[in-house]
Amino acid sequence: MKYYNLLETEKSNTVLKNFFLENKGLRFIFLGMEKYPSYLRLYETGELEKRVEKAISMLENCEVCPNNCKINRLEDKKAFCKTGRYAKVASYFPHKGEEFPIRGYNGSGTIFFSYCNMRCVYCQNFDVSQLGEGEEVSPEELANMMLTLQKIGCHNINFVSPSHVVPQILEAVYIAVQKGLKIPIVYNTSSFDSLKSLKLLDGVVDIYLPDFKYLNNYFGKKYSKVKGYADAAKEAIKEMYRQVGNLITDERGIAIKGVLVRHLVLPNDISTTKEVLKFLKDISPDLAINVMSQYFPAYKADEYPEINRRPTWIEYENALKLAQDLGLRVISG
Repeated sequence: MKYYNLLETEKSNTVLKNFFLENKGLRFIFLGMEKYPSYLRLYETGELEKRVEKAISMLENCEVCPNNCKINRLEDKKAFCKTGRYAKVASYFPHKGEEFPIRGYNGSGTIFFSYCNMRCVYCQNFDVSQLGEGEEVSPEELANMMLTLQKIGCHNINFVSPSHVVPQILEAVYIAVQKGLKIPIVYNTSSFDSLKSLKLLDGVVDIYLPDFKYLNNYFGKKYSKVKGYADAAKEAIKEMYRQVGNLITDERGIAIKGVLVRHLVLPNDISTTKEVLKFLKDISPDLAINVMSQYFPAYKADEYPEINRRPTWIEYENALKLAQDLGLRVISG
């Protein structure tokens, strides 16, 4: 598929329209008929501003994520995610360790949010997700981070651990768009997301990068300390797919839209890999997935003997082979 910069000329729109008509048997995004990324169209119609207003109102009796703490974060009150009115950011930089479709050649413009709406006992970034390393930022500061990452050539803006700060993200995106933001947005999540928040992101997020940890609510409670993880993750990933579909890349192999699921293989099949992969195939046989091998015991994993080791090579190879046998689109890191 040839990729055109649709923000440059009307001529490119005509070229793409003809191209799609000639290849109507294939699945493509009809980029030639609307602004790209899609949040530019939402901004021009005034819908993005309405989304911001709806999102900020969710903070008053907080239901931003499935924890539904019901506190007033507009008054800077804090509960499970330890985040009040404003987001806290640990770091932002061009990340070159993501999957190739995400990192490309210049890196993914990654913004790591502090804290999390989960408490994974094996979290490898616990200093950020659990201890809250980072600084609180205003919407303007968050917007300027996006613009800086765009200016230095990042292929996208990659929000990491965003589930508890969706309103703050939308607020900052609205400001950034007014100042010239025009690259795709990646939503890099644990999948413990509320449908209400995800629907506010419809047309804002171009690429969803969900981590599907386990298809087992008991494991979600035991190892991530949240209720109903499996149920919430299933509904969240289905909604993400509804919004953006299968992963689509440009002629360089860099993602422009779609879902790429991550699945970290845990020892002793705590990751319930077979169940996870079969569920994903039911969503789409062509769903893109990265079966990940980099688990190692971190944080409080030593308190749980069954996960206090790395997966064996056989455990990982079996998981990878299952994904391949199911026909899923396996993407390496």
